[in-house]
Order: sequence, then structure tokens, then C-alpha cells
Amino acid sequence: MLNIALPKGRLGDQVYELLSTIGYDCKSIYEPNRKLIFENPENNVRYLLVKPSDVAIYVEHHAADVGIVGKDILLESRPDVYELLDLGLGKCRMCVAARNGYIEDKDRPLRVATKFVNIAKQYYAGQNRDIDIIKLNGSIELAPILGLSDVIVDIVESGNTIRENDLQILEEFLPISARFIANKTSFKFQNEIISRMTAKLAAAVKGDRSL
Repeated sequence: MLNIALPKGRLGDQVYELLSTIGYDCKSIYEPNRKLIFENPENNVRYLLVKPSDVAIYVEHHAADVGIVGKDILLESRPDVYELLDLGLGKCRMCVAARNGYIEDKDRPLRVATKFVNIAKQYYAGQNRDIDIIKLNGSIELAPILGLSDVIVDIVESGNTIRENDLQILEEFLPISARFIANKTSFKFQNEIISRMTAKLAAAVKGDRSL
């Protein structure tokens, strides 16, 4: 069976619907239960429901053959996997935000609160800007409000949370969307089935379901 790591939550639902349209459905996934593994022997697939940030780990370490993960996670954790396709789902962007009326003091290091440490470091390195990173795991928007940081680097989708907390977006610097990835060993030894799935997904993303 081809093991597919599927992120839990809204993105996972969108991706599963896409996979179903190209013939990789698994009806038991809709049943009310708390199972984490779903199999469809007819389609020769097994879905593994995992935390979105763990998808790449499962694929890299061969617990799954393929998976769907956000580009932000790939850039932040840099797993040793193949990135095969941009699915165009879960679109958002990586942004720099600060309190309304914020004026940057360029004579001192910029205090940056984020959970995307590597992405933030790479972004500011490209600007030759000295920064102090403050690693947070949630409620990033609180940091500039309470004076913990000057700015935040975080994912923004609608921008409502930013606006409702008296913040403003200073820069949008990285588009984010869901990517189809594969374990390198699986891609070598199960190339035919993975390549066929990739081609069908690519066609579905473009609106062509004929494959």
C-alpha cells in the first residue's frame, strides 16, 4: 500500500477531497470515529492522519511514502524529501507585522517574535538587518502589543487577526500553499504509482480530470 500522510484539519479535508476526485478515496475516513489510519485496499492506499507540522517528518523517515504539507513547514524544517507539486490549496502568505504607528529604530537590533525562526533569519539576513529572535509557539500577535517584540513574522490568511489586534502588515514576503512531497526511497522504488498520482493531481489542480 502507498502510505499517505494527511494533515489533520481544514487543509487535510481539502486535500482529501482533491485526492478523492482522482480516484484515491477512502470512505471510512468520513465515519465518526477517532481513528488515525484509514485503508482502501481497492485503491491500494492507506491514509495516516497526523499533525500538519509532523507530515514532513513522517515522510522523511519513511513512515509515509508521500504527504501533503505547507510550504512554510518545508522552508522552516528543511526535510530531506522531494517536493513534487504545488497543490494551490491553503494559500496564505508569510508577513512582517507590527503595531499601528510603529517606527523602526535602525540603530539597534530588531526584536522579532515568531515560530518560524529559520524563515525569519533568512529573510532578515537578505536585508543585512541585525535581529534578536524571540521564539514563540502561539498567539504571536501578543508580542508587539505587550512590548515583547518590535515586529512579528507569521502566516497571514485573511488578515482579520492582525487588524483586530491593532496591528499592521509591513511586508508580505513569501507566498505559502500546500505541497505534495515524497520520501526519496519511496520515489525510487514506487516511482510508477507516485508519478501517476502526481500527474493526476497536477491535472486536477488545472481543472482537467481526464487522466
